[in-house]
Amino acid sequence: MKDGVAHVPEGRQVFPAMTVRENLEMGAFVRRSAGEGIEEAVRRFPVLERFLDAPAGSLSGGQQQMLAVARGLMSKPRLLLLDEPTLGLAPLVVAEIGAIIRSLREEGVTVLLVEQNTALALDVSDRAYVLVEGRVELSGPSSELLASGEIRKAYMGI
Repeated sequence: MKDGVAHVPEGRQVFPAMTVRENLEMGAFVRRSAGEGIEEAVRRFPVLERFLDAPAGSLSGGQQQMLAVARGLMSKPRLLLLDEPTLGLAPLVVAEIGAIIRSLREEGVTVLLVEQNTALALDVSDRAYVLVEGRVELSGPSSELLASGEIRKAYMGI
């Protein structure tokens, strides 16, 4: 969260015994004020509002992922690092996460996304890098990579 960078790690890492509100407040720790940030989080993730006073561990996997992303946004980062935000989530939740990433991009937040869902990653990004065993194998504008027959066959099964 330092210097405008926030990280949302893989695996829905929330504080399960703390309430949803307390988890969000942890994301605003460096800002010292969480009030309006919580309002913004609830606006962006309406499902969280009814759970603000519930333990984060009682949320579904998709709700926990939304909470993890919302907590990352509480520090108002200029750069948000998202590591596999859709891992193990239902298709409807994946679509919601995709919409959130698109809206962040429109708001001027830079998102560095690590994602195995190739279709989603290429859809929500301006530029993409395909890594194989830690090496960049392909890179370029997402629209060009999406149109590439090689990408479509190897990574999207099309």
